Formats: sequence, C-alpha cells, structure tokens
Amino acid sequence: MKLFSAFNKKTTENKPIIIVSGLPRSGTSMMMKMVVEGGLQVVTDGIRRADDDNPNGYFELEAVKEMPKGNFAWLKGAGGKVVKVISSLLEYLPPENSYKIIFMERELSEILASQQKMLNHRNEANPVEDAEMRQQFQNHLAAIKAWLVRQPNMEVLYVNFNALMADPVPYCELVAGFIGLPMDRERMLSIPNEKLYRNRAVTENR
Repeated sequence: MKLFSAFNKKTTENKPIIIVSGLPRSGTSMMMKMVVEGGLQVVTDGIRRADDDNPNGYFELEAVKEMPKGNFAWLKGAGGKVVKVISSLLEYLPPENSYKIIFMERELSEILASQQKMLNHRNEANPVEDAEMRQQFQNHLAAIKAWLVRQPNMEVLYVNFNALMADPVPYCELVAGFIGLPMDRERMLSIPNEKLYRNRAVTENR
C-alpha cells in the first residue's frame, strides 16, 4: 500500500498543472467552469462565492495571490488539476513545475465594460480612465506573451472568448486536446451561455 501511494504521488506530481489565465473579466471563470464540468479537479478554496457578476462562480484560490510573497504551498499535489491564475501573476509560478496554460483573450472594450459594471454593482468608482486602462492592458498583454514564449516549462493555448461564445464546439475539442486528459465534451458544451454574455462589443479596431 505504501509503495502504491508513493507511486501515485509521484505520477500526480509529474503531471503538468493546468492553469486558466488571462486579464480579469476575460472569461477565465467560464473556462474554469467548462474544464471542471469536463472532469478536471479544481484547486480552489471556495471563499469567493458566485454572484450577479459571475453566476457560475469564480473558482479562485486566495493563496495564489501570495506567490509574490513566496507562498507556493498550494502547488503541492496540484499536478493534473486546474487552478485560476490571473495573467499578472504568471511570472511568479515556480520554474521547477510544468504548466499547461489556457490563456483567455477577449475584446478589450468588453473587458472594460464588464469591469465598470462590476464596480457599479459595488458602488465603487473607477480610479482609471478607460483609455489609460486599455493602454495598460495592451502593454501588459504584449509583455506577458513575450515572456511566455521564453518559458520552456509552459505550454500555452490562447482561446478567444468572443469566438468561443459564437461557436463553442471547436474550442471544446481544442481545449480537451490541449489538456490531454479524458474530458466530457458534452458537459463542457453546456457551459457557454449567451444569456450571460452581457457586455458584447459591436466592433473594435485591434
């Protein structure tokens, strides 16, 4: 029994950690719900509950935010499981692990509108003008993508939220193939919901 347990622990730790990432409000929570419905185990603490801004839940882990302080204990046993890590924290992931990163992309105008709506729900003012925030997002995305290319321990799949909402079938296949584990594609397909696509861009020049 001890030998089996040790073997099982080793094979689990050797599996890549699945990361869902992207800017806040880029569709990361929806993708988390999709892969969890598909069969992946999630690393979360359940502290942040579902609300009007994210009816399907946030799937967050507060300890992830402590990586800049050197807290990596939550990574132990995370092999083969999925965890949400916003893009600004990706660079803190320890290099000794291997990762498969599903990076969500979304029209910036929709992200900005979604963030503003969330602030309105909380009766909070936006401290940064949209134009300035857009530029910050663009600069950050360019920098993090350039950084990801240089990481030998990270595989990245970019998923366009807008295209996924328009036709989820090929993206479910793409995500399942990228993860490389048996996935329930029908359950994954049940998650993208047009009724929750409330901050839709009409047009946007890239």
